[in-house]
Amino acid sequence: MRFASGWAASFVVCAMAHAQTMPAITAAPLLPPSVQFPPPKQMQPAPQPPAASVPLPPQSAWVPQTAAQLQVLDKVNAQNAAFTVKVGQEAQFASLNILVQACDTRPPDQPQNAAAFLTISDSHNDAPGFRGWMLANDPSLSMLQHPIYDVRVISCRS
Repeated sequence: MRFASGWAASFVVCAMAHAQTMPAITAAPLLPPSVQFPPPKQMQPAPQPPAASVPLPPQSAWVPQTAAQLQVLDKVNAQNAAFTVKVGQEAQFASLNILVQACDTRPPDQPQNAAAFLTISDSHNDAPGFRGWMLANDPSLSMLQHPIYDVRVISCRS
């Protein structure tokens, strides 16, 4: 115990001696008050080109067509059928009834794609149906979830 108290006392004496040799901390700023920064520049809006030279954004509208070309696959029998259905008409493949309500394509200056709004029903009561848009270039985005049949949009025609 005597050793511990002697060691603590010598530590306090050394710390006090060290504190006397350190310079005092002052609150003076790093720069003298006479130095001033230039006022911040105000942001000027970028000059706008004349309205006539601004290119128009590409048209994103779809072009309506009069008929849809569809492909239906019977997964059990491996039968494949492709047929054209006019907008507003209905087609039949096995137990499926396919009504084409609209068929649109992209304008010629856009990447080619076709979309058809279809209503698909099955004559079997427990079979799933479909109602919505199907895209030719992305068939998995919106598709008929049927255990036997697969329906795809190939293209739209006028």
